[in-house]
Amino acid sequence: MPSAAVYCATKYAVWAITEGLRQEHDDIRTTIISPGVVATELGNDITDSDIASALSTWRQKSLTPYAIARAIRYAVEQPEGVDVNEVIVRLTAAGM
Repeated sequence: MPSAAVYCATKYAVWAITEGLRQEHDDIRTTIISPGVVATELGNDITDSDIASALSTWRQKSLTPYAIARAIRYAVEQPEGVDVNEVIVRLTAAGM
């Protein structure tokens, strides 16, 4: 999407660093949580009316922070020696 290049690049950088840490260190577990649209304050300061309107539309169908916290809890609570490498959290069709 136009104007999102830097935002998308930082998301990829976090994924790449997390994956690199997983491969380089046997003694740590890493998990990347990739959420869909989450109801947060991110973007509330956008001044471009078209982008602000699009964000408002996306947020009508957004995850709660609680849903993301549960995904994190799931990853953290796994037994020693188990690494949940990646979790993608999206709304179901019914949630849309």
